[in-house]
Amino acid sequence: MSSSTAAPGSSPLPEAGPLSLCAREPHVPAERLVAEMVPPPRFDSVRFATYIPDPNQPSQTEAVRVLEGFAAGLGGAHASGAGRRGLFGFGRAKAPKTPAGPRGVYLDGGYGVGKTHLLASLWHATPADPSRKAFGTFVELTNLVGALGFQQTVRTLSEHRLLCIDEFELDDPGDTVLVSTLLGKLVEAGVALAATSNTLPGKLGEGRFAAADFLREIQGLSARFRTLRIDGEDYRHRGLPEAPAPFSDEDVMKTAFATEGASLDDFAGLLEHLAKVHPSRYGALTDGVRAVCLTGVKPVPDQSTALRLVVLADRLYDREVPVLASGLPFDRLFSEEMLNGGYRKKYFRAISRLTALARDAKGLVGA
Repeated sequence: MSSSTAAPGSSPLPEAGPLSLCAREPHVPAERLVAEMVPPPRFDSVRFATYIPDPNQPSQTEAVRVLEGFAAGLGGAHASGAGRRGLFGFGRAKAPKTPAGPRGVYLDGGYGVGKTHLLASLWHATPADPSRKAFGTFVELTNLVGALGFQQTVRTLSEHRLLCIDEFELDDPGDTVLVSTLLGKLVEAGVALAATSNTLPGKLGEGRFAAADFLREIQGLSARFRTLRIDGEDYRHRGLPEAPAPFSDEDVMKTAFATEGASLDDFAGLLEHLAKVHPSRYGALTDGVRAVCLTGVKPVPDQSTALRLVVLADRLYDREVPVLASGLPFDRLFSEEMLNGGYRKKYFRAISRLTALARDAKGLVGA
């Protein structure tokens, strides 16, 4: 992977300059994609005990109770894959015993109610070696299938006790059919499932809209899932000030040079570079980056570019990388047409997460 010429371990100096995401062209082997299917750094230390339910939202307390029981029930599920030959129905050994009841849970709720926190807590609480548990976003799962091939992905994940899928995408018919078929194979192999998705912005307050879509899309697997509704407001904005105003180009550049491990890129140039890097590599693109500094933020020009930016925002948020920017505020990245279109839930998620990262970056200025 290429990067800037800054000397490792040294303080960034004007002569050397900060890192540049646009100078990086990461190559990620398929094995890394599998090994990295764990909760992201932001959720390394979360547990059910660290989730603080809103006292005005009893569904949050109930979700913790149900998920703790679900995790405990997985203690007797298969973890080794022993006797799993004949996965596709040929020469099948005697099926292992699995716990009674649903083999999957679906967390249904709006933005920022803590669904990912709870999903990661479930992963941590499940009594199995980390190599027997997988955690990833819907996009990361489809990328894994692209890297390994469908049948190899089935064989690899069939050895697991639990698969957690964050941000299940309800707006991509092709990928949804692919993942639904994959999940069917995994359930047949005895793998427990857990998933989250977001209620569409225009449907908040209408109950189980997202859940109904999810259960319809996974078709034959519907009976395998128990739906947990989690009500509440976006915790990222709960009691917090409005998103900070963008800084000047000068402040952003000064901060980039003064912050060890910071990157500095022109926003338009970064968007162009993202088109040259497969989204499965966006995590590797940010390896070692401690802050992202962007100049000239402006509205994204088209939907393909916007969707790539969403993936980058997710990877930055997962890794808790603060984002300092000049130009327009992040809530003006996407056009009204985009925010009212089929991918709107992704764009609202990106705005929410980039706003949180912008708040995190405020302390870097003048430090």
